[in-house]
Amino acid sequence: MKRTLYLKLLIGYAIFGILGFLVITIFTSQVTLRCLEKDAISNLYRESNLLAGSYAYNYYQGTITLEDMESHFHSVGTYLDAEIWVITKDGTILINTDEETVPDKVIQNFDISTFGTKYYQTGTFFNTFSEKTLTVFSPVTINYKIQSYLLIHKPASDLVFLKDKLLNIAYITLAIIFLFGFLVLGLFTYTIYMPIRKITKAATEYTEGNFDTKINIHSNDEIGYLAGSLNYMATQLSTLEEAQRKFIANVSHDFRSPLTSIKGYIEAIMDGTIPHEMQDKYLNIILFETERLNKLTESMLELNKYGAKGSMLDITSFDINYTIKMVIQSFEGTCKKKKISFELILTGQKSFVSADMSKIQQVLYNLIDNAIKFSHTDSSITIETTEKNDKVFISVKDTGIGIPKDSIKLIWDRFYKTDLSRGKDKRGTGLGLAIVKEIISAHNENINVISTEGVGTEFIFTLPMTRKEKEL
Repeated sequence: MKRTLYLKLLIGYAIFGILGFLVITIFTSQVTLRCLEKDAISNLYRESNLLAGSYAYNYYQGTITLEDMESHFHSVGTYLDAEIWVITKDGTILINTDEETVPDKVIQNFDISTFGTKYYQTGTFFNTFSEKTLTVFSPVTINYKIQSYLLIHKPASDLVFLKDKLLNIAYITLAIIFLFGFLVLGLFTYTIYMPIRKITKAATEYTEGNFDTKINIHSNDEIGYLAGSLNYMATQLSTLEEAQRKFIANVSHDFRSPLTSIKGYIEAIMDGTIPHEMQDKYLNIILFETERLNKLTESMLELNKYGAKGSMLDITSFDINYTIKMVIQSFEGTCKKKKISFELILTGQKSFVSADMSKIQQVLYNLIDNAIKFSHTDSSITIETTEKNDKVFISVKDTGIGIPKDSIKLIWDRFYKTDLSRGKDKRGTGLGLAIVKEIISAHNENINVISTEGVGTEFIFTLPMTRKEKEL
């Protein structure tokens, strides 16, 4: 299995780390340095204005000496970690808190106009410094005339050092975030990726027809729900596959027997094995088997219509009591042979329901046919209708051999026949009750069965009641 998803996650995680490092190294570094420079310029300019307007001004007014002013500037320079100069307009340095910088105390080619409209500049200050230096100046003005300039010099390397300290904090923060991201990735691997791998592996097994594979995921989230759904789907597919095998086996069995009989009798007639005077008898047998095949085919087609959701119901309002009486008449001949009678317990003269009349006739026919088939000679079948909660309950009850307990849940399956059914009546297709179930389900109604071996069986189904009376 290709781990493409996990590989993408790892690549994305690595790209996140690399991009984070590049952003801090390039973007954050430049932005931080600019912010530090701006802040330093603002602070130095404020100090230069304060010193120029107070001490330097007092010096030119004669209230303090040059030594006193220089002493104070030394203290301020130490505090600011910067050099403080007082320089005349021609470049002569009156005060330099670090005399080693310019021993001769003269700045060649000094021109304050090089600062332009700004009150600061970054560079070597007329090649005075060997490294890049930030310089801020303020004019010392007496009677609106500039006497000199007060300059504060601070090495740019100090700002770079401070920037690097701040970036180190950013790098540590990024490392912590990256570590937490790694933990999240591990959690993602355990809670999402590994379950998805299990689901994918199981899905591959399902595509190969192995529905016994179960997904062992029991989390109460979407993935757990998906795993549960797939497990349920696999169980249903396995059941469906087993049902298909049984279906094919049953169809093959029910078709093979009559086809074998038909083929055998026809061959016997053709080769003269069956005498001419006996051919009518065996032709009737062939006709019987043909009708059996025809009935089986029609039943399968009927069931297929319901299974494909293609059967349209013609819903009308009709009298269910009258319909029951009409269906019973079609069994008159069979009931006379077995001496079976009907007991009708019908609610009212008429009881109207809303349903497909022809389909409900088929339901009644199949249920009554089953009741007759499994009833003892000289017995009775009870058919009852009851109105309750806007429903009509229709019951078909016999006193026959009953259904074995372990077979009750299976009687709705296609082609299912109990051993008693196979031994007592070979004409059944095993599709009658399946058709009944599909018809009632198509009406969004219910059908139930109550049966006890040796006592009898009762089928009860419901139909929606309607007050609309209709003359039939």
